[in-house]
Amino acid sequence: MGSVSYNLENRVFVVTGGSRGIGLEIARQLLDQKSKVVICGRKQEGLEAAKTNLSGGASLLAVQTHIAKESDVENLFGKAIENFGKIDGLINNVGMNIITSVVDADYSLWQKIIESNLNGTFLCSKKAGQIMRGQKKGKIVSISSIAARRSAPAMGIYGIAKAGIEMMTKVLAQELAPFNIQVNAVAPGMVKTKFSEPFWSNKEIYDQIVRTIPLGRLAEPADIAHPVMFLCSDASNFITGQTIMVDGGASAI
Repeated sequence: MGSVSYNLENRVFVVTGGSRGIGLEIARQLLDQKSKVVICGRKQEGLEAAKTNLSGGASLLAVQTHIAKESDVENLFGKAIENFGKIDGLINNVGMNIITSVVDADYSLWQKIIESNLNGTFLCSKKAGQIMRGQKKGKIVSISSIAARRSAPAMGIYGIAKAGIEMMTKVLAQELAPFNIQVNAVAPGMVKTKFSEPFWSNKEIYDQIVRTIPLGRLAEPADIAHPVMFLCSDASNFITGQTIMVDGGASAI
């Protein structure tokens, strides 16, 4: 896709899980829009590699964060305000899955997947919402998944967590609308990243998946990043509480 302007110059965005995959591409697109970007991740080495990859200079801040720990989330947003003075948007991108059935999952495994996907999104959205409420303006965009609406083998707990994110999106949209804050989500189908590599790297599974996608291919991270840019922009100011499916038409059949 060619260069598209979303008029996001000098706006400040926090991107969770911004050191790789979809989050890294979202951070790249925001920097291309001349935004200020704060990325976070659990591994410092991953953040350092992302900083090198993105070459954001003074417009990029990387903060080591476990988003399911409230003290880490407080530190993340504190550093963002300290460096850039405001928060215009939050992109909840962190996502993880461990291949398992729901019935056979240990409770600790359930907790780990729910903690990373749902609890972390809650903590970050709560903090961002409080800051934006004072500013009387803001955007929150969460990355959901087609798995929130369509059950799939080995993706059960992940799908449950993502379904929770979609309801959280609606609830927060209602709560924060009086403060001129829009809350939306983007739900990708399968995206060609390291996260989904166990599926698309197997030719038989890959072929099965592509047959279910009318556009005939997997998404690339940029296919997800551009709808996120739109939802971060003023062009989406009358859109809130919505989840945009970005799945190449898979959910239409």
